[in-house]
Formats: sequence, structure tokens, C-alpha cells
Amino acid sequence: MTAVAGMNFSIDAWDPGYGSSMEAEELGRSQAEVELDVEVPEAEWAPIDPSPVPVPEAVLFVDGVRRIDARVWIDDPAGTNSAAIGICASYAAGVVCCCEGQAHVVGTDVRRGLFTVAPRADDIVTPAGIYTAHRAAAKEDKPLPVVLSSALQEQLALAEEETAVKARTAGHARDDLLVVDGPLRGRAHLDRAVGFIKSHQTTYLPGELNALVGRLGAHQRTPVFLMGTTWVRHSWYLRLPSAGGPPWSGVVRVEAAPHLGREQVAELANVTQSVLGRFASVAYKDSRAPQNLYPIAGLERDLRHRLGDQQFVYRALRLAAAR
Repeated sequence: MTAVAGMNFSIDAWDPGYGSSMEAEELGRSQAEVELDVEVPEAEWAPIDPSPVPVPEAVLFVDGVRRIDARVWIDDPAGTNSAAIGICASYAAGVVCCCEGQAHVVGTDVRRGLFTVAPRADDIVTPAGIYTAHRAAAKEDKPLPVVLSSALQEQLALAEEETAVKARTAGHARDDLLVVDGPLRGRAHLDRAVGFIKSHQTTYLPGELNALVGRLGAHQRTPVFLMGTTWVRHSWYLRLPSAGGPPWSGVVRVEAAPHLGREQVAELANVTQSVLGRFASVAYKDSRAPQNLYPIAGLERDLRHRLGDQQFVYRALRLAAAR
């Protein structure tokens, strides 16, 4: 194919296997109710530069991984010759602490679960561990795989929350910032916590303010806004340092609890400007740079290792089924 003379274009640095940092082909306008005057009046919206703020003694990153080990059919004990499908999954949550110039894992939790709509599902005992039964409710408006995947995600989120609370209870640092990889939903009650969203499938801001996001410089952020869908949270966009690329390259969206006052949430947003950019990855080390922060990437690798060998786990399930 002959190149078009004078055409300017850029390549998304993310590994295509992870989709795109901004899913342009799927991007749609959110139906969320948005309040834009939280930090500054809408008419005064402009990129906000970093400001000198006290940084926390430690930054805690919490993340989780999940893996489908097998799909199973659960027989109906009533003998009606029907069976319900389920998934056996391994999942793990962990917390890595960055303090005093070092990063170290301060808590992990590995679990295995059976997720099904079968009314009488029991735990599955295997040489690789016990798959705890979790019954999900079937929904007419959602395919069964989506229902089961959502049930698994809910348990993973619960494991992440419990692991984070334990890490903090251990008193590792008196002053910290907790960064949840993903939305803050269900965890907004945690103190000094933010959700970290790496990719974008929906636009939440009106056109002229959405264009402002693409003009952010490194470490700059938008003003804080409040938005509500099925749940309410504060949010802002922040650009991590990156080596060029598309307009939204290096842009992440950060979430905070809805109950925070104006000064509290603005202070928290300023802290994220001073802290998160330190951990931004670079393309030659990470295919999801710069949004996949180094502590999160390292924690993911550690947790996937803790899930165990997938072939061994699968054979253990086969043995359990043959009993």
C-alpha cells in the first residue's frame, strides 16, 4: 500500500492483545449525570498544573488477577437429565507497598471458586485446593457467561478489599495512599483510596471539555467532577508522562469517594498528580505503557505465579470429577 503524502498519524503504544488504551471504535457518550462545578466553575475549566503538596509516606497498590481453570457441568440431583454449566476459577488479590524507595508485597490472598447457577452446587475438593461454591442468580437480560463472570469479579473485588484492609491493619505506614487498579466501586468507604482506570470506553465530559483532556501535559489534570451512573463518585483525568502518541496517550481517569468535601477531593487529586507519575512505565519495558504502573505490573506477575500451574490444576479437577 502506498503511503498518503503528508498524512500525519500515530500508533497506540499498547499491545493490541489488550485492546486499546482508548477504545475509539466502541467509545460512546455516557448517560451518567455529571456535575462539573465541584472544584471550579465549568466556565473556568483548564488544565491544572501540579502543586506542592505533602506526599504520603507510602503508596499501596492493590490489584487482583483471575483465571478460568475449567468449565464444568453440574448434574441435577433430582435426576431430570438436565445439567447446569459452571466455571472453576482461580483468583488472587495482593497489595504492594512503595515506601522508602523500595517496593515490596505486603499481602496476598489466593482463592479458588466454583461459580454456577445450579441451586445445589457443592465445593469441589481437589489436590490443588478447594473450589468454594458460589451460586449466582440467572438473569433474563444477561447471557449466562456474563452472569458467571460478574460473580467471579465480585468475589475478586471482595478479596482485594479484604487484602487491602489487612495490609493497612498491620500498620505498615501511618500515612498512605491506597491505589485500586480499576474502578473504586464497592470500595469507596476505604480511607485515602482512589480508583485507577487505565483505558477508556466511554466519554463522561461534554465535547469541549472532553477535548481539553487531549491537551493535558505530563502530570497535568482536569478539575474534579462528580458523576453518577449506578453509583456516584468523584473523578478527574490525569496525564502520566509518556513519549508522545495519540491525543489521549498516557491519560488515566482517577476516582474518589463521593462523600469527600471539595477541599478534601481537590487535595487528593493534587496528591495523585505528585505521586502516580513516578510509577509510570515505559514502552520498551511494558506493552501497556505508561498506564500500567510498575508496581501493578510487578504485582500481577507475582499473583499469576501464585495461582499455580494451570495444567496441574486442570488435571486435579479432572481427577476430582472422576471420583
